[in-house]
Amino acid sequence: MDYLWSPWRYQYIKSGGAGDGCVFCAIAASTEDDQNLVVYRGEKNYVVLNRYPYTSGHAMVIPYEHLATLDAAPPETLTEMILLTQRLEGALRRQYRCQGVNIGMNVGEAAGAGVAGHIHMHALPRWIADSNFMTVVGETRVLPEELDNTLAKLRGELR
Repeated sequence: MDYLWSPWRYQYIKSGGAGDGCVFCAIAASTEDDQNLVVYRGEKNYVVLNRYPYTSGHAMVIPYEHLATLDAAPPETLTEMILLTQRLEGALRRQYRCQGVNIGMNVGEAAGAGVAGHIHMHALPRWIADSNFMTVVGETRVLPEELDNTLAKLRGELR
């Protein structure tokens, strides 16, 4: 059995995960953008870093409104969501010089959504051969950048 020491996750575990309410709604209502890793706030959506990223630069575009499906979202929300995702893609390419970007969402628990009741669009920078020895054999991801640095880089790009 492999063990991976990840002390930064203790606060999340101790808090009981997302808690009783929706973590995305709590972030949307908060004014603590630095603490919540909010990169940018639009009219209908905001951009936030993933607190437990798959790669450096992993961010999400999230509607302020609590929506479980794309079908339930107003056209204005969807339009802004894709336009912010487009801007985020450009920011990731400029800041990380990535060779590709994974963009997508999992709608609903059965589809793998971590926060199943609130749609959100992921954007992750990718590089050729980024699934290297550590990821494939060691089953460990190495993130070379602290979230505060990622936040500063992407805020500068999206403002």
